[in-house]
Amino acid sequence: MDTNSEPEISVGLITGVESAKVTLSGIFSSAGLQGLTGNLSFVASQNGGISVQGASEFQAPEVILAPSDFERCRITLHDVTIGVGFHWERKEEQIFQGSLRIIAGEKGLNIINLVPLEAYLVSVISSEMSAANHSELLKAHAIVSRSWLLAQLIGGDKRSGTEEQYSKAYDNTLEINRWYSRENHSDFDVCADDHCQRYQGISKAFSASASEAVVPTRGIVAEYLDQICDARYSKCCGGLTERYSAAWENKPAPYLTSIYDGADSPGGYELPLRDEKESARWITSLPRAYCNDPPPYLLERILPGFDLETRDSYRWVVSYSSDELREIIFSKLGEDPGIILAIEPLERGASGRLIRVKISGQKRTLIVGKELEIRRALSRSHLYSSAFVVSHEESQHTGYPERFIFKGAGWGHGVGLCQIGAAVMADAGQSHERIVEHYFRGAKLKRLYD
Repeated sequence: MDTNSEPEISVGLITGVESAKVTLSGIFSSAGLQGLTGNLSFVASQNGGISVQGASEFQAPEVILAPSDFERCRITLHDVTIGVGFHWERKEEQIFQGSLRIIAGEKGLNIINLVPLEAYLVSVISSEMSAANHSELLKAHAIVSRSWLLAQLIGGDKRSGTEEQYSKAYDNTLEINRWYSRENHSDFDVCADDHCQRYQGISKAFSASASEAVVPTRGIVAEYLDQICDARYSKCCGGLTERYSAAWENKPAPYLTSIYDGADSPGGYELPLRDEKESARWITSLPRAYCNDPPPYLLERILPGFDLETRDSYRWVVSYSSDELREIIFSKLGEDPGIILAIEPLERGASGRLIRVKISGQKRTLIVGKELEIRRALSRSHLYSSAFVVSHEESQHTGYPERFIFKGAGWGHGVGLCQIGAAVMADAGQSHERIVEHYFRGAKLKRLYD
């Protein structure tokens, strides 16, 4: 890929569906057909192609709807599921610019948006957070999002491109170790959901502030030792960011190390966290940090409407009955531990996030890792983070645990930029350059194209 000019990227909006409905505003063309506009439906046909129904009806192995005018034409895609597998999962109607590509895959139709990278970023930064945020935060996020994407597309410091897992059984114990990459797509560059980066079209992005933040940073990326950084981010680090290797493959990434997310030392803690006692003390206390208790007006700017449903992300508590937790574990892992006797930490990262956890049951013991798999295995959707400690209440009748209480810190994997912490930094007058330097130690900014 040419790094001297802005690339066009392909974004997977919906995958594996039997049908999809769109509304075209403006004039589009497809394979010689001109004047396409209004409502169209796409249905996977039995011969492996696509049946197009609407004002114009035709069959094709692949459909590309190209706009006559990028700025004026719009595509409304109906019934888009966002937040797949997370606690904010829901359907939305979304509006997009650019071209729409529809292909028939093995599991159904894949709906793909073809769009210039900089236009994509305007949507990403206002889908991940409100476009009403401070301009320095939006600029920093544009650089981080651009860096991650280009690291995948042009082979910068791209980390693992596959989902990795292993499982092994010994002495009535099953160990499952799994992490999820952001890059394993074959028909498009990135998906539109949290697996990659949130991209929810222009309905959330159409504000001057979003465009004004992206334009000055056009083509700028973070680099480390002359390679584009595989820049990561999450909602709330909980006061300490996490090492890359705690969440993904065991590869060193010096610019993705664990840092204290504050202006100076919080005092009274030995950082990074090195043992279980210090980790538990950190997680169950409220040390000062950028992401600790931002003012309500700032939180409303940082989070999109559905994310505002999760206000207590710095420190949180959830609990499950023993029976409920056993059922959740079975539904997520396909393994029944029996009556759960204990949940114990085996390995933590520098922020206190669990890398491996042991679930001791009456039938068998399960050892689970890494952080996202732990969060997935112990919640109907996902726990906010894997930085948690567990206590339990015992049944007076059986002596077994009857309820498990999880006290946790942060929201997300905690690697790289903390969105809430970065927002607080920007609100306090810090520049976007300083924000990027704070979260990605040793990284330098470079403009790849104008």
